[in-house]
Amino acid sequence: MGAALARGRVVALPELLPAVDEQVMAAIRDGAWFVFNLSGGKDSTAAAYAAIALLDALGHPRDRRIAIHADLGRAEWRSTPTTVAAIAERLGLPLLVVHRPAGDMVARWEQRFLAGKRRYEALETYNLIGPWSSASLRFCTSELKVQVIGPELARLFRGEMIVSVIGLRRAESPSRRATPISRIDERFAKVGNSAGTRMLTWHPAVDWSADEVFALHHSHALPLHEAYTHYRATRLSCAFCVLASVAAPENIDLYRHLASIEAGSTFSFQPQRWLADVAPNLLPAALVRDIVRAKTRAGERRALEAAMPLGLRFVKGWPPRLPTWEEANAIARSRTRILAHHGLSDRFPDAGAVLSRFAELLCAKAL
Repeated sequence: MGAALARGRVVALPELLPAVDEQVMAAIRDGAWFVFNLSGGKDSTAAAYAAIALLDALGHPRDRRIAIHADLGRAEWRSTPTTVAAIAERLGLPLLVVHRPAGDMVARWEQRFLAGKRRYEALETYNLIGPWSSASLRFCTSELKVQVIGPELARLFRGEMIVSVIGLRRAESPSRRATPISRIDERFAKVGNSAGTRMLTWHPAVDWSADEVFALHHSHALPLHEAYTHYRATRLSCAFCVLASVAAPENIDLYRHLASIEAGSTFSFQPQRWLADVAPNLLPAALVRDIVRAKTRAGERRALEAAMPLGLRFVKGWPPRLPTWEEANAIARSRTRILAHHGLSDRFPDAGAVLSRFAELLCAKAL
């Protein structure tokens, strides 16, 4: 029996069993490589623990198991690397840590805004694009985890069956309600590839509740990240996450750096909340002044972009058509001020230049 610690109460719960299907059972029988994706969060730890217990019971060879962690760099909690290492040791797994070659999560935000400014200057986008990720564009999952881990596993275990064990749960969000127990993953190992590499994703904890996950940690003394034990978070994210509530800064240097990105970009860290407002007393006076200016410019940018022609808003395959002379003039006027905010060149300062640029883009789209 276990005891859940969520929300300050203790709940007795039975021992948990991992969800399995025939694909997973076949991989176990065949002695596949099992790779446990550890984030430092409660779900990946609990899923790994239960999966390992099943593998042991079925006689799967322990020397064909490994843990892997995609380090997000400066965006991580300072304690995450140590926590992940402790989890891997507790589970008896060798740990492989991988990084995005082009830089960490913070670098990705900076790169996104730099690229966005270049595209806006070239009139390749209608609105200026901010640096931050979002619920629909999660760099931390797609580019810094999946796109780093997948190719590395395909390289390390070329020609093998690889089972990636991931701690997703259906109860986490509406978008995860249809999560299967397992699925063939062709992103990095197409079916029938010449090397014979095959990849399967397994979600052992798919049917569990958060209380059950905490119970498993309690009953088996599994390491829990300080995000849960000290800050009472319900899930582990980056030290500062665009999708999570923002707690008091745990890493002051990172906090100041992200606030400076807000100031320079004029985009708040979250759609309705400026990170700089969480603890302004921790920011240098000059940065506080820059934030005040950024907020003013953000409001001006939103007003200018709202005044631009609705029929030319960015859609897939943009631009949809040539603007009229009046529309082109409105676009030029709005862009001039926004470009000036960021010290960018105004390459299309009037209606004629905007019309010529739209004509170029439409010709390129037609090719």
